[in-house]
Amino acid sequence: MKNLKYLFLFLLMGCSSSKVMTDFDNTINFSDFKTYSFYEDVGQGLNELDVNRVTSALKLEMKQRTFQEVENPDFFINFTSKISENPNKNLIGIGLGNDGFGLSGGIPIGGKKLNEEFVIEFVNAKTDQVIWEGILNSTIKEKRTPEQKKLHFNEIIKKILDTYSPKNNSSKN
Repeated sequence: MKNLKYLFLFLLMGCSSSKVMTDFDNTINFSDFKTYSFYEDVGQGLNELDVNRVTSALKLEMKQRTFQEVENPDFFINFTSKISENPNKNLIGIGLGNDGFGLSGGIPIGGKKLNEEFVIEFVNAKTDQVIWEGILNSTIKEKRTPEQKKLHFNEIIKKILDTYSPKNNSSKN
């Protein structure tokens, strides 16, 4: 039963309308970048627990893409999160009135929604210049369990890194 809950949550998150925006240095030959490390102060806008969740998810995705984590890398990874309030548009309308006089209003329903801008940057270790950036904007619930947060970060990191393609990027020179 617990696995069904995670499957439902995963499917629900996968159906979001969030879109990844990318930018990159088209003068770079991305096939030269095979090793990475994280900046020491990654995770601006995240608490320590979320930084650990994101770092773990990134390590897994990078390994699946055949990148190797080393001490003296070809590039560094930085990630940040900015969260802002999303006005709640789900209201229950209430109205009172008689003989041409009325009063109406709305009561918000559902949990508070937040906008999250999540950014992953790859920074050339030799030049300290950003060579690739992926940004995903999404709507998240204010109150989430640790399991929901982990699934969220796994999903958005995969979605962002799926847009990284050295062959496509290096052929745009």
